[in-house]
Amino acid sequence: MARRKKHEDEHENHERWLVSYADFMTLLFAFFVVMYALSSLNEGKYRIMSDSVVTAFRSIGTQSKTPQVVASPIASIRPSPPPQPPEAEEARKAKAERVKNMAEEIRKVLAPLVADGQVQVTEGAFGITVEINASVLFAPGGALLGADAQRALRAVGQVVAGAEFPVTVEGHTDVLPIATPMFPSNWELSAVRASSVVRLFVDSGVRPSRLTAAGYGDQRPVADNATADGRARNRRVTILIESRVAEPTVGAPVRASGVTDSILPADAAPPAQKPEGAGQP
Repeated sequence: MARRKKHEDEHENHERWLVSYADFMTLLFAFFVVMYALSSLNEGKYRIMSDSVVTAFRSIGTQSKTPQVVASPIASIRPSPPPQPPEAEEARKAKAERVKNMAEEIRKVLAPLVADGQVQVTEGAFGITVEINASVLFAPGGALLGADAQRALRAVGQVVAGAEFPVTVEGHTDVLPIATPMFPSNWELSAVRASSVVRLFVDSGVRPSRLTAAGYGDQRPVADNATADGRARNRRVTILIESRVAEPTVGAPVRASGVTDSILPADAAPPAQKPEGAGQP
């Protein structure tokens, strides 16, 4: 029995550790392969992230050098008006039709002057504007209506008397000064001319409570006062029939004459002035 045991010990395999070693080396090789693959993938992602960060910082630096003002979308949104009921819309359309008919009637009664270019009748969101050249109504430097002017304005007054709209009559002059015992300046001349038209409208049947007379002197020019034609255009009487058929834009200035700014720039020199009393506004 002792001899068999010794013989079995002599045939025992002492190299079995090579199997475990080979398995270990295989696992170690696989581990490094996986690590290499992960390191390559991370490097690509890192490069992408790095490029993105660099681009972002460059754009921030550019914006800091040239700041831009971006309008807020909320601030640019204007509230829409509430929808009107059908009755209100029908009333607005009827009013607009009355205004249109009134403008046509005024054009008819002033047809010769309109054809001659001495009268302009326009319709807008705020009403009807009748612009009459002052030479048609008054003598130079005067505020008394001539016979032909009275007939024309009475026809306009009869058209206006049948409506309920307020009426503003504006007197305008050019920049040439006037200094007479009756009119010390263009302010008095423009105001008295407007009042003369208002008095005639009252005689034509227009309720006085609907009428307003305003004198603007030379402060509302519609043409260049440096030329004779421009000054002739600025000498005018404007009749505004305030038959508003649309709501004005929020924040927009509203003037009776519809003139917002002077034609001449602020630093422009006024035309050469004549001696006092020699001008013919």
